[in-house]
Amino acid sequence: MIDFVKDVRLWFAPSRLEDEGDTPDYRFSLANERTFLAWIRTALALVGGGFAVDQFLPDLRWGVRVGMALALLVVGAACALRAVNHWVRCERAMRRHEDLPLSRFPVVLSLGVGLVAVAMVVVVLLGWTSQR
Repeated sequence: MIDFVKDVRLWFAPSRLEDEGDTPDYRFSLANERTFLAWIRTALALVGGGFAVDQFLPDLRWGVRVGMALALLVVGAACALRAVNHWVRCERAMRRHEDLPLSRFPVVLSLGVGLVAVAMVVVVLLGWTSQR
């Protein structure tokens, strides 16, 4: 828990990372930043998908539409938060000459997106639309 609190503090004060050890080769820091940006793009796509499901599929039953939209929005928010946390953890590990941290989040993200995709396939096949 203490490490998590330290990580969150570093989100807002990345200059404190300089206290964590030696400055790594700039190419590694830039690669870490590109990975962060890829996670942010993924998060934005998920959030956009959540809004698209809610706004552009009005014929779906309300519960189905809102459930899929919320699932995408929650996974997108988690992805954005995880991106900054992963960036800080990797930067710290590089400065300390430690192994890069392992993460289960890619599995969680894949399962979340996969479950929403399966739900969408079921909706398409069963045609769960609201009666007008």
